[in-house]
Amino acid sequence: MKVRRMIETSRQVILDCALENGAIVAANCSKEYFAKDAKYYTYVWPRDASFACVAADILRIKNIQERFFDWCINRAEDFQDNGVFYQNYFVNGLKASGSFQPDQTGSFLWAIWHHFRDGLKKASKYEKIIRIAADGICKKWKGNCFDEVTNDLWEERFAFPDLEENFTYSLAACIKGLECANVFMPNKKWMNVAKQMRERLEKHCEGYFFRSYGKLSDKRIDASTLGLVYPFEVFPPNDKRVVASVEEMERKLVVNGGLHRYEHDEYDGWIYKTMHRKKGAGAWPLLNFWLSIYYARLGYKEKALEYYNWVLDRVQKFIPEQIFENDLQVSVSPLCWSHSMFVIATKELGYL
Repeated sequence: MKVRRMIETSRQVILDCALENGAIVAANCSKEYFAKDAKYYTYVWPRDASFACVAADILRIKNIQERFFDWCINRAEDFQDNGVFYQNYFVNGLKASGSFQPDQTGSFLWAIWHHFRDGLKKASKYEKIIRIAADGICKKWKGNCFDEVTNDLWEERFAFPDLEENFTYSLAACIKGLECANVFMPNKKWMNVAKQMRERLEKHCEGYFFRSYGKLSDKRIDASTLGLVYPFEVFPPNDKRVVASVEEMERKLVVNGGLHRYEHDEYDGWIYKTMHRKKGAGAWPLLNFWLSIYYARLGYKEKALEYYNWVLDRVQKFIPEQIFENDLQVSVSPLCWSHSMFVIATKELGYL
């Protein structure tokens, strides 16, 4: 019963975040239900919006996906010129922040593929945007790293081209994005770059996959490593290196059943006037759902349900960005990405 109610709530949240002009925002802060004292999140992160599009596909919500694809080609500042997305955007399409996050473009191509995968010919009107995005990734790639400073998906660390450095999650997203583009329009250049990225990604591992690799590597575990299995399918869930990565993740990042982003994370999204309090991060529900997806694909449904139900046992109606072990810290709530990952995990578990 609670799963059914949460599915309908998730439908509401996704539709509320899908704005009239095609933008899909991370959270619609204008809604009465949005958490007071939480960070303002009415921006477009193409990554978050891509997951929302996939969740909308699963829920059979129509129209918002293609309206978002149109928004990207018609409004996202500099996309047509550069072929890649940057950190986030105002609703009207102007850049809100200018950091280069390669995974955003890869995720976008994955979302287009997911939407049209059962009828590829229907995607013909988006051939231009697919080509621009795939070419954009390739133009930024210089054989072993990107040609400019890149920001990770958590927007807290940078990889530098002079260190030939890449984030594990970013490479996985771009590999998948290029492979998805190739499904629509076979292109040797795209697949050659994807191959180079795969070869580079193989070096991001010493027993388990760590956060970033380069002349100086960050060998800490990061929960985004789950992206190697879903949605980017670079490695199968039973790959021994992936299994070791999840074991490391559970050992270091799971606290009382909730999965955190990385060790010593401080971001809590809690605002005092104009200041971020940063009193220590909570567990991220979307990560619990991500880990649930991993275990579902591995065939361990009981373990998958353990992480899935941990969230449902702690929320009433809306799923926040973070869950804290106190009643003081305030999280962004509801977060569209959290609800999207709930929908995807629910499908993976066979409840949708």
